[in-house]
Amino acid sequence: MSDFSFSQGLWELLLRGVWITVQLTVYSAALGAVVAFTVGLARTHRLWIVRFLSGAYFEIFRGTSALVLMIWVFFVVPLTLGWQLVPMWAAVLTLGCTYGAYGSEIVRGAVAAVPVAQREAGVALSMPPAMRMRKILLPQAWPEMVPPFCNLLIELLKGTALVSVLGVADITFAAQLVRNATGQSAPVYTVILVMYFVLAFAITRVMRQVERRAKAGVGRAPAKGTPQPRKAVTGRPQDLAGAGVAGSSASGVARRSAPGTPGPSTPGGAS
Repeated sequence: MSDFSFSQGLWELLLRGVWITVQLTVYSAALGAVVAFTVGLARTHRLWIVRFLSGAYFEIFRGTSALVLMIWVFFVVPLTLGWQLVPMWAAVLTLGCTYGAYGSEIVRGAVAAVPVAQREAGVALSMPPAMRMRKILLPQAWPEMVPPFCNLLIELLKGTALVSVLGVADITFAAQLVRNATGQSAPVYTVILVMYFVLAFAITRVMRQVERRAKAGVGRAPAKGTPQPRKAVTGRPQDLAGAGVAGSSASGVARRSAPGTPGPSTPGGAS
């Protein structure tokens, strides 16, 4: 019967796989962020040749398999260029360029969603295009990028499982070694499912904080721990005035009806 009791050495092998997966995710995300902002902003450029080249990059990497591209980079590139990347960096290059292409569409869409009036305000202030992008467009587009970037980062985390085909000792590769050593499939793969979930949940919590701070930076939501502003009273002036008179009358009756004070006069002259 299968159980979850592994030797200490096998647990250490799985934990080393977790560390490799974290490194792959961080390095690929850093490269992907550079690619996403470079290609995404290039796709909004005023020159058609820049838009064409960046669009071609986006379509090529979006339309190819990350697994096949990873194998191509590791096995085919050395035959044509005469040099070979180590498996770790071949995987980082492939994942970063692929998921960076996906992220470029997020950047392009968020920048395009900024109201036209904001762009016109920058033009009216005689700002050059680079300054308008840095001072006006990106600060307002950034909060819209964070939620889809969170999903993309989780997809990148799960996509690191592809590197096991290159012999990189990530979680999936370590799980295969543990399974071969113990002959147990269900416990091993259940454990790595939990590990992936914990890593994805940690990414989600971090990105939630990033989103909160991004929205607070543009005045769209208060940062955690800041006092909430009082809700403004809205309505027609005559309704507000009537409510004020009624409130003052009610408070006056309450004061006159308090213990030890004479009550209001009754009709008919009885006092």
